[in-house]
Amino acid sequence: MSNDTQSSCCGPDCCPTPTDSSPTTSAPTTDQVRDSVREGYAEIARKGQWSGVRPASARLQSEQDGDAAVAQAGCCGGNSETGGGGCCGPTTLTPEQVALAVGYSGDDLTVLPEGSNMGLSCGNPTALASLTPGEVVVDLGSGGGFDCFIAGPKVGEQGRVIGVDMTPEMLSKARGNLASYRERSGLDNVEFRLGEIENLPVADASADVIISNCVINLSPDKRRVWHEIARVLKPGGRAAVSDLALLKPLPAGVVNDLEALVGCIAGAELVEVVREAILDAGLTDLQMTAKPQYIETMTNWQDPLYRKIAAALPEGASMSDYVVSLDIEARR
Repeated sequence: MSNDTQSSCCGPDCCPTPTDSSPTTSAPTTDQVRDSVREGYAEIARKGQWSGVRPASARLQSEQDGDAAVAQAGCCGGNSETGGGGCCGPTTLTPEQVALAVGYSGDDLTVLPEGSNMGLSCGNPTALASLTPGEVVVDLGSGGGFDCFIAGPKVGEQGRVIGVDMTPEMLSKARGNLASYRERSGLDNVEFRLGEIENLPVADASADVIISNCVINLSPDKRRVWHEIARVLKPGGRAAVSDLALLKPLPAGVVNDLEALVGCIAGAELVEVVREAILDAGLTDLQMTAKPQYIETMTNWQDPLYRKIAAALPEGASMSDYVVSLDIEARR
């Protein structure tokens, strides 16, 4: 895939810089959050990457604000077919660039089925987990199968990888990639299940490792997710999660912005709240490592959604003042 950026969907005269009042201040409900995430990721599955679409959540946001014309249109009156980023900006990082920026190796990416990497990572939980042959791995929010297909060869023929995702379009994409994975790896050790990460379709004490990549922040009930992780892990099993967290609270307008939610920013919680939820679930040996490189990369590459959110922050503030990528390790 080319590393060249695409031109903006519209010119600067058409797309004024968002002001502090741009995001809505009406808080979405739990059902609306879940539906927005599902619809947004269904569109990402159809388009093949985050930065090539205008998420359904943005249309939902417009409907919430009562702007029917904008809700029906794409970015600044266009549509998602014209390209562009999250809002009035170019597509920036390719999925490959995102993966390399957060710690995947070129070797990891060359063996992947085409289309399984959609640029949705904020870390590399498969490396964090130090997977070994024979282990059973569960991936929360497996998307197109990206981390599952990387984990499969690491656990080998005697191991098993189970991907769980609540979006049927993502599940179809992942299952459609299985034939290519089997051909490339010579393994038949990966499967995908439809389900929500708050209610995992996985038996008690059946997993050696649970991984997740920039997904738990999307859940409207993160504490329940961590309790599910504890339920599914075998005694001594481990969790290896890459996720976004907050160093301090975001402005209300950003928190209530559904597009920012699907972009994994608005749903993030304070680092200390994340810590409390993990310990409350009964997990131990907790290690949380801040990885600011992801936020810096997305900011430096002028990601359109990040530009939009930055415009809603107080004057002089930057994204890295608020948001950090975390590597989280814990044991049951």
